[in-house]
Amino acid sequence: MAGAAGAAGAAGAGAGPGAAAAAPGLAKPPRRDRRARTLVARVLVLGALGLVTLLFVYPFVWLVSASFKPRGDVFDNRLIPATATLQNYVTVWQEAPVALWLLNTVIVTVLSAGTVTLSSALVAWGFSYFQFRGRGLLFGLVLATMMLPGAVTMIPTYLIWDSLGLVNTQVPLWAGGLFGSAFYVFLLRQFFLGMPREIFEAARVDGAGNWSIFWRMALPLCKPAVVLTLLFEVQAAWTNLMGPLIYLRDEELFTIPLGLKILLDRFVGSGNFQWEVVVTASVITTLPMVLLFFLGQRYFVDGVAASPGGGK
Repeated sequence: MAGAAGAAGAAGAGAGPGAAAAAPGLAKPPRRDRRARTLVARVLVLGALGLVTLLFVYPFVWLVSASFKPRGDVFDNRLIPATATLQNYVTVWQEAPVALWLLNTVIVTVLSAGTVTLSSALVAWGFSYFQFRGRGLLFGLVLATMMLPGAVTMIPTYLIWDSLGLVNTQVPLWAGGLFGSAFYVFLLRQFFLGMPREIFEAARVDGAGNWSIFWRMALPLCKPAVVLTLLFEVQAAWTNLMGPLIYLRDEELFTIPLGLKILLDRFVGSGNFQWEVVVTASVITTLPMVLLFFLGQRYFVDGVAASPGGGK
């Protein structure tokens, strides 16, 4: 009898771990259910992204569609025109020097983006690499200028350019970039701070000067941030209306945003209500920025990922 009890106890002891191990396994959801939940989550996320994308893309698609419609059909809200025509584009090119305005905008944009990127990179490099007394205070003052509204400095800046005799020229539209931008200085400085200082010290030991270290080493290593700064400034300069509106008087100096306002006043503000012409001019103005985004979109991702802490 004692032997039977011992055998039963041994059998129970042997079955105990197996039963304990089997219990958690029974608690786990089936693999098929987990896959179904993952699939549903992906469908929901993709659906939400698709909806948001549609909300952002629809206005531009509508704008392009309206540019091919005659005057009576501009606001019929059809994405496929019932009667497509190219006459609107012919009218825009005949009624205004759009090609000249585009050329002026390209010149101003290239000069503005190039000057502000280089000057901001130089200032950011100085704040990140060189050690000097009051560095933190000076950097704080640079950032404090971001708190000033543009309206506060608008009149003093105009008086400076007027005293230099540069009003009604394109110089004020891009020469301000020679002094850098507080936001771009902050952005580029963060990238420079994330680089190991030892490689620059090694270059100095090999005989490299300050300019060589900056131009040949720091700037190429900071390429994502530099390209990101260029893209930001190109977009800002291309869509700048306030600057040309303040400084330019002659129509041959106009940029495309100011030219678009002139067309709006001429074809809508005068009571003609020729919205098809304004819509077409808006498409011509917007297309370069859309192309720029598609060409440079990967730099937005690279710029964020390469920043200190950007991948966290």
